[in-house]
Amino acid sequence: MRKYGQHFLISPQVIEAIVSAVPQSTADLVEIGPGRGALTEKLLQKKFPSFTLVEIDPAMRDVLLQKFPQLQGHIVLADFLTFDLDTLPPRPTFFVSNLPYIDAADILDKVLSWPHFAGAVFMFQKEQAQRILASAGQEGYGPISILTQLRARPRRLLRVGRACFNPPPKVESMVLTFEPLPAVLTPAEYARFARLVRASFAHKRKTLFNSLVLSGWDKERVTDALARAGVAPAARAQEISLEKFLEIHRLLS
Repeated sequence: MRKYGQHFLISPQVIEAIVSAVPQSTADLVEIGPGRGALTEKLLQKKFPSFTLVEIDPAMRDVLLQKFPQLQGHIVLADFLTFDLDTLPPRPTFFVSNLPYIDAADILDKVLSWPHFAGAVFMFQKEQAQRILASAGQEGYGPISILTQLRARPRRLLRVGRACFNPPPKVESMVLTFEPLPAVLTPAEYARFARLVRASFAHKRKTLFNSLVLSGWDKERVTDALARAGVAPAARAQEISLEKFLEIHRLLS
């Protein structure tokens, strides 16, 4: 049954912590990749008014329907990354998942970009979670830190050991919560900002100036923007805060 390389969560303590982090006031809840239903069983007990599950594996869908017949009509068989979120009701929606490691960053980005995102509790590989939480100058700080913290406030909920899964993964995990922040960029502006941020980190051994020029920005415009933002010519992307990246973005725009 592990066609998709699942690691099934089996720790009652971790399950309870994740479920308890979903606000009881939640009206619309989406669980991504419910698998055999370890979280699902506890979430059903909280009786959220609207509960949708997105599962990629037909075998897991069948397991869920056998265990929880009341989920008939509530399970969408789809890859979440290709699932059209606009098919959901246009209401504030909370997300919960033990995310698949390989797609975790892309799923997070998709959820945070949805205008009706109201919060999330997600499990990640520990190192990836630490990158999401990192601030300028800290180890692991990069595009996922900046682009997440622009749109949401991530917080650490708990660390999860390998023995909490069957079969055990090769790495430890961490559960984070996400609280949405007011949008400061339009979707079009965000796309340009994301391109800027990713380009800034594209050449790890280069300065921010050189990385942007190598990625196609005009040398004179970059020189002017960095000077007006008060960024030293020798500064590297890892040293630049989210707020300073936003300032550089506006100056280059």
